[in-house]
Amino acid sequence: MRENLPFAIFCALVTGALSVPLLGLKLVSEGTSLAIEGADAETWMLISGGMLAVFLTQLFKSQLSNGLSGIKQSLPANPVSGLSDQKRGQLEKGLLFLVIGLAIIWPFWASRGSIDLATLVLIYVMLGLGLNIVVGLAGLLDLGYVAFYAVGAYSYALLYQYFGFSFWAALPIAGLLAALFGFLLGFPVLRLRGDYLAIVTLGFGEIIRIFLNNLTSLTGGPNGIGSIPKPTMPAVQFEPEFDIVQLEFSRRAKEEGNLPFHEFFGLDYDSATKVVFLYVLALILCLITVFVIRRLTRMPVGRAWEALREDEIACRSLGLSRTGIKLSAFTLGATFAGFAGCFFAARQSFISPESFTFIESAIILAIVVLGGMGSQLGVILAATLMIILPELAREFQEYRMLLFGLMMVLMMIWRPQGLLPMKRPRIELKEAA
Repeated sequence: MRENLPFAIFCALVTGALSVPLLGLKLVSEGTSLAIEGADAETWMLISGGMLAVFLTQLFKSQLSNGLSGIKQSLPANPVSGLSDQKRGQLEKGLLFLVIGLAIIWPFWASRGSIDLATLVLIYVMLGLGLNIVVGLAGLLDLGYVAFYAVGAYSYALLYQYFGFSFWAALPIAGLLAALFGFLLGFPVLRLRGDYLAIVTLGFGEIIRIFLNNLTSLTGGPNGIGSIPKPTMPAVQFEPEFDIVQLEFSRRAKEEGNLPFHEFFGLDYDSATKVVFLYVLALILCLITVFVIRRLTRMPVGRAWEALREDEIACRSLGLSRTGIKLSAFTLGATFAGFAGCFFAARQSFISPESFTFIESAIILAIVVLGGMGSQLGVILAATLMIILPELAREFQEYRMLLFGLMMVLMMIWRPQGLLPMKRPRIELKEAA
């Protein structure tokens, strides 16, 4: 304990030096000037408690490690670890179908606010699954993934504003444009790895955001683009003549030739129907994303991504094209971000460059790391936790990023492989008699 004392004091002082400017001081406006004002007594007590906690943790680090290892050994064994790959796959499929079933029936008894929050969760699930291709499967650290998200969103907004495209017509175009940007990004980073790759992708994300912010004549700049229409539902009309019409979920149809949903089916108008439809549409997009990525991971391109992640030199020695593997990962990952961005613009009806800052990329990357690199179920679980928990603890909204960083540190210490790590299926050959 004595040998840990100097380091414990140092860590406590560093904690105080970082916490006091961030939490203990704040700027307040006094007329035309700014003044520095101290925090209240409760905040100072929290800072002191944090410094004391860091000091005691570092001072008794060895004792805490021994105690935690003893607790971990005393816990019962994971029942899933002893299952064979076949039974594990059946269990994973069963859990996946159970989650899908619950997601389908859940909107019928949930509140409108809960359904709207679940729609936001599904958007981040799509983004996490797309980034999981680049980071989790191919092992390419991408810190500018939000740029493809922005490309998809602005594609729909601009196509509607200047050419009158509907959501369904703009959705594939948004995915293709995002894929094109991912393909173009792949070329400059073919020879980069690790930190250098992260810096280039981070710069790419910021370039896209600043470009959208400065191109005022086309994108509206910081004012953004508003009045983006919600998605409509295609329906078949038999009377007075056979025709395919678009159903809107507003009280009256805004576009000529469209019909309100409640009038078409003879129902009373309910504003919650629009929220449920957006949730169902997001769920369908997520299911398509899960299915496509699941199939890709079992194809040769999925094996090539994992080979590149494990050892690039060995991957090249096997005759695999490093160029094609990286470009396919960036392109396919960007495609799903484009779909998510298009849906986000339709859901919000307003977008601006401030919706696509670096913190969004950090949150999506944290979802992949927290859930487990390459694990689809892990990404779904992590996205649910990352979006829902801050909403449940709104009183800690001011300390959201602080708690977020603490959670990531704890995950890296006690479970670096993620909540639900990916386990590659294998085939065991029986020995000949």
